[in-house]
Amino acid sequence: MSHNDTDATSNAVADPTTGTGHPNEQTTRLLAAAQRTTFPAYKPASLVIEYGRGRHVMTVDGHRYLDFTAGNAVSCLGYAHPAITAAIAEQAARIVHTSNLVHNRQAILLAEQLCQRTPFDRVFFCNSGSEANECLLKLARRHFHEQGQDRTQIIATNTGFHGRTYGALTLTGRTKHKIGTGPLLAGVTHVRFNSLDAAAATISADTAAVIVETIQAEAGVIPADDHYLQGLRELCDHHGALLMFDEVQTGICRTGPFLSCEHSSVIPDACSLAKGIASGLPMGAVLARETLAGALPPGSHASTFGGNPVAAAAARATLEVIDTEDIPGNVERSGRTLASRLRELAADDTLPVTAARGTGLLQGLELSATVDPQHLLGQLREQGLLLTVVAERVLRFTPPLNLTADELEWGLDTLHSVLRRHR
Repeated sequence: MSHNDTDATSNAVADPTTGTGHPNEQTTRLLAAAQRTTFPAYKPASLVIEYGRGRHVMTVDGHRYLDFTAGNAVSCLGYAHPAITAAIAEQAARIVHTSNLVHNRQAILLAEQLCQRTPFDRVFFCNSGSEANECLLKLARRHFHEQGQDRTQIIATNTGFHGRTYGALTLTGRTKHKIGTGPLLAGVTHVRFNSLDAAAATISADTAAVIVETIQAEAGVIPADDHYLQGLRELCDHHGALLMFDEVQTGICRTGPFLSCEHSSVIPDACSLAKGIASGLPMGAVLARETLAGALPPGSHASTFGGNPVAAAAARATLEVIDTEDIPGNVERSGRTLASRLRELAADDTLPVTAARGTGLLQGLELSATVDPQHLLGQLREQGLLLTVVAERVLRFTPPLNLTADELEWGLDTLHSVLRRHR
């Protein structure tokens, strides 16, 4: 399939112009309204997305883009996947919301399925990665409180990113995210990522949990070494502390297996999920082992919209598609190709690229200091390709997990062509 073809999910969509052009009157009005009425907390491109099909999104003025971001790794099966849209529509016609004062069928079945495909026994549903990490933080301290132990210290890393709510922000290491928001929570200690020595020097009998990402996506796509994760497991076991993984961006087959911790064979005591879990609907989850079941007794924690039946139906449909379309296999194949091509770019001395790294369909390409990353993103958009930059200089690749080989080839060829302009 070429970039300009449609697939089975987009037969009714006309083929719009590729790339950017002069905005039409509607776009100009909408952008002006956004600037006038919304907080300037984001700095988005001047694109107003109207709809998506397959791995492409389209703007209100008819321009079409191959999306190598998947909406920041959220739209893991692309856009308007028929199984997902059907599940959402069917459940919305039944009931959209129930409170957690009663059970709902979709949430029960989803929890059961998550436990069946992971090493975990208990699930708590919420609405985002930040919420899930807030729950991890609370779960760690509450667990020891329920055991009659006064353990409160949390160890995180100085380059980690866990969200922007107060607890998650406290866990987050980079200071740029915290400007003007202090004081934050007490009792969180940050140490160097991928350093067992740093963790060993900090962990103690007061430590409730060590919370780390298996790949630090916001820090520039930095994978955790297997021996580091294995060593953290041993340290936590020795000191009686909990080990918790933030799999918000790495879970749901982003790196191939359902959870990225499967690469290292390390089983944490709990992990957080979000991003692609419901293929675009807001959902987060905490998965935990049975030993933590008593850490959240009735009344200790809640989330009004957590386990929403429509989001849960979308998540269940996502799990089904993961199986029926062999998404892990596609991620493994596509990830190998993506990694190989990015390494080739990094090895080319004529291109302004210094390094490539990552796993599966979470990859990073580090740009040299001679490149203006935002200008490069603009040039890529002109050619019809969407990417994002993290850690100031790293192109981050998080395409939909059902990306085709032809789409991947077109996107990488486009990237190569644009990078050649900066030689």
